[in-house]
Amino acid sequence: MTVIGLTGGICSGKSTVADFLARFGAVVLSADAIGHEAFKPHTEIWQRVVGEFGKEILADDGQIDRRKLGEIVFDDSEALARLNQIMHPGMHQVAKDRIEELKRQGVKVVVLEAPLLIEANWLDLVDEVWVAVASEPTVVSRCRQRSGLSEAQATARISAQTSVEEKLKHADVVIDTDVSLGELEARVKDLWEKKFA
Repeated sequence: MTVIGLTGGICSGKSTVADFLARFGAVVLSADAIGHEAFKPHTEIWQRVVGEFGKEILADDGQIDRRKLGEIVFDDSEALARLNQIMHPGMHQVAKDRIEELKRQGVKVVVLEAPLLIEANWLDLVDEVWVAVASEPTVVSRCRQRSGLSEAQATARISAQTSVEEKLKHADVVIDTDVSLGELEARVKDLWEKKFA
């Protein structure tokens, strides 16, 4: 089994690349989905996050309101670091367990889609690192469309992240997503066929 670690900055096109890889036969594990599971009310991680950031981050139903939490951590690098120190170890174990289960099932290619693959020290879980990249104007535009962020908010979130250059140091494959969907699909299909067909 090959495990691809797919990473990139916010709004870089990671999820679109992951969708294409799934279409071609990979099983995709999303760090976001693993994080949502970890945020379920009254889990250990939920308790630690609420303890660190306060009950004001909770929605009426007891769920962590990711938008409220995001407003805190994306404007404060120390707060983001504290959140990551809580989240990453527990999520690492969940990802490892899921990958092992898929291996037992005979899955050939797994994509671990994780924006913070490198920062969270998850490189031990993957065989290859693929990095999705796009120009800053494209990233800002995508963030504004996807999340309804202002230009200033989008730029702040981009600035809060590790530089693309740091991710590229670990890259086995770099995918420029600053193209049409059709062209991106063709690029991903070509990579898939060269490596796994």
